[in-house]
Amino acid sequence: MRRYAIGAGLLLLIMLALAISNNPGLTSASAQLAATTNGTPYAPLPAQKPDDGSLLGKPTISAHFIDQVLAAYHSPATGTGQQLYDLGVQAGIDPAYALAFFLHESRFGTTGEARVTLSLGNERCIPDRPCIDQDRGGYAQMESWVDGYAHWYALIRNLYVTGAINQYIGRNACPCTTIPQIIPVYAPSSDGNDEQAYISAILHAVQTWRAGRIFV
Repeated sequence: MRRYAIGAGLLLLIMLALAISNNPGLTSASAQLAATTNGTPYAPLPAQKPDDGSLLGKPTISAHFIDQVLAAYHSPATGTGQQLYDLGVQAGIDPAYALAFFLHESRFGTTGEARVTLSLGNERCIPDRPCIDQDRGGYAQMESWVDGYAHWYALIRNLYVTGAINQYIGRNACPCTTIPQIIPVYAPSSDGNDEQAYISAILHAVQTWRAGRIFV
């Protein structure tokens, strides 16, 4: 999934767009995906057990540290650390995990489709953003890096964490609040992804940054 974003978590967005066109009742789910940008409240969080390894929780790295990481990797998103941090706080998601996905998907916007789409998670086409590069499967064109952050947080919080994604993938895989739970849905092996390698990469990156080291 790294660089090319073929996983079900991203293809879901195409499925959702098609489903909405055939069923107006699904527009509320579409609104959830854009919860942060449209000002719609996030869905309520499920009860969490202490130390369950969830990506939910308070930030474990600072906004300044995020900018240090982005600058060290020569990311075009350098300078947006505060926004990535603040949006994580609003969503109830530790921004260290968002940063780890950003690294794994596009090396912080320096490789692949994200250089054009400004998308943290390489989202496929969604109802509320232009769909570009349709000859390559179609990708959502975000308005800015911060817009891409907001959509990623909304995707994880409102579909994965709540379990709403189940109705689009046809199985009861979520609620998903930990990386080992999320990745088999977000980047399944059935799409040619190495699930364990993806899980390990995300967890390793987060552990590295929590230890105060910039380079993973």
